[in-house]
Amino acid sequence: MGLKVLSALDAAKTQYYHFKAIIIAGMGLFTDSYDLFCIPPIMTLIGRIYYPKFDDDVPPAKWFEVPAVIASTMFGVALMGAVIGQLIFGWLGDRVGRRRVYGISLVLMVLGSTGCGFSLTTLTPLVFVSLGFFRFLLGMGIGGDYPLSATIMSEFANRRTRGAFIAGVFSMQGFGILLSSLVTMTVCTVFKAVDKNLPTPSMELQASKTFAQVQPVSDLAWRLILMIGAIPASMTYYWRMKMPETARFTALVEKNTLQAAKDMEKVMNVSLSQIREDIDTMNTSSTRAAFSNTYGFFSREFLRRHGRDLVAASTNWFLLDIVFYSLNLFQDHAFKPHMKEKNAMNLYDDALQVAKFQAIVAASATIPGYFATVYLIDYVGRVKIQAMGFLFMAISLFTIAGVYKGDGGSDGTVGYMILYGLTFFFSNFGPNTTTFIVPAELFPARFRATCHGISGAVGKLGAITGTVGFLWASRDHPNGVWVSHTLTAMGGVCVLGFLVTYFFTRETMGRSLEENENVDELTGVCFVRFWPHKLWARRAQQVPAT
Repeated sequence: MGLKVLSALDAAKTQYYHFKAIIIAGMGLFTDSYDLFCIPPIMTLIGRIYYPKFDDDVPPAKWFEVPAVIASTMFGVALMGAVIGQLIFGWLGDRVGRRRVYGISLVLMVLGSTGCGFSLTTLTPLVFVSLGFFRFLLGMGIGGDYPLSATIMSEFANRRTRGAFIAGVFSMQGFGILLSSLVTMTVCTVFKAVDKNLPTPSMELQASKTFAQVQPVSDLAWRLILMIGAIPASMTYYWRMKMPETARFTALVEKNTLQAAKDMEKVMNVSLSQIREDIDTMNTSSTRAAFSNTYGFFSREFLRRHGRDLVAASTNWFLLDIVFYSLNLFQDHAFKPHMKEKNAMNLYDDALQVAKFQAIVAASATIPGYFATVYLIDYVGRVKIQAMGFLFMAISLFTIAGVYKGDGGSDGTVGYMILYGLTFFFSNFGPNTTTFIVPAELFPARFRATCHGISGAVGKLGAITGTVGFLWASRDHPNGVWVSHTLTAMGGVCVLGFLVTYFFTRETMGRSLEENENVDELTGVCFVRFWPHKLWARRAQQVPAT
């Protein structure tokens, strides 16, 4: 028998505070997805405003594009900020407590989102320098929110529905993507309606032989879209500051079981007399073992117990983010047959159509994938959902690569669009959600946020690889050949993810966090988690004693 307060948490019925914690913790992920995924339509607006030149010798689809090096930098700086934020805030969460640094990451998100809308001047170089700086700051806040939100939710949740609760936090990303698209569509529609001097497409192109003129007021549209992203995060700051420290950190890291019991009495429907520790409880073998594990993070003992799990979690996240972030950039190619040419519409309509298709994918594939994970993860298991997701993503990507014809052909059919949507569905009903959950369940309380931060940071390095790589591989090849090759490579990455999941990832469903951190029978002997050894163990138990 372990500590009473932890046993009470594991056995607690689902109650109001669980749902409140999901909203409070999930709002950071909501802001994360809003700010990271509103960039495609924002880049469309910026391209029309700051790169108004056009050339009749260049296909209209390539007009008004932000140069590849600048576009990839705007994506990359936010992701690099997330890498640094995950490492720093993950470490701080284990050193000084989850709650004490939880508000700091939120403040960085609010400052970053607000600052993205400001720049020193309207000169193009300074606009991008300012935007890059504040997106880096925003990325640090977003990165810090990942390990803290996952760890806090896992330590508040009960054993039976822990996976669904953490998945619920992460599913807020889907709503953030949807809201970013809806806000972009609304802002563009309003600006289009109030801009009385907005020229028609033909007037834009006839005004100059080399420039498409835009009104100065249009420069406010993209700034407003970015700054609105600060509102959801700022609304939850008060409630984050009111959250108590998690009982597992207080009891197992600070070793203050009485304070842990008092904190849980305030938020859970349980009396202090039921969860206050007595002398007999504190003298049990499991409790003494929990307090006596003092090996360090860089020790051989940590490597023996948790090295495989950390490598597996980091590798899965790295492989997933290569594909997931590239898929979001591929939307421009996927929906190209259904989009108007840039010379047939004004800048607001151009951004609005990008946001519209992004909203369709979020509503029809992304959010349903999250819901499926929330509903099934505590019945099917993390490993099976992750392996299945990687496998079906690979099948979809290989099929899309085979039928992709560039600017036209079979890629405009309904079947093609369904395949693209299924790739998003199985990424969210699969590794995009489970890679966030598993690192929050495998490691000891004193290393939990650190290990989650490391896993997430490695994942964001994969996102940088996929984002920058896809932008450069597809930008200058309108015939679609290189895009097809990139999709094939992404399918291969998913196959690798399936193999890493099958052979190296440990299941965490149905066990307490303290049980999950225990070493299994082959850790330190065989690095591969391979299922046949369990069959051998069962056969040995079935052999009658002689």
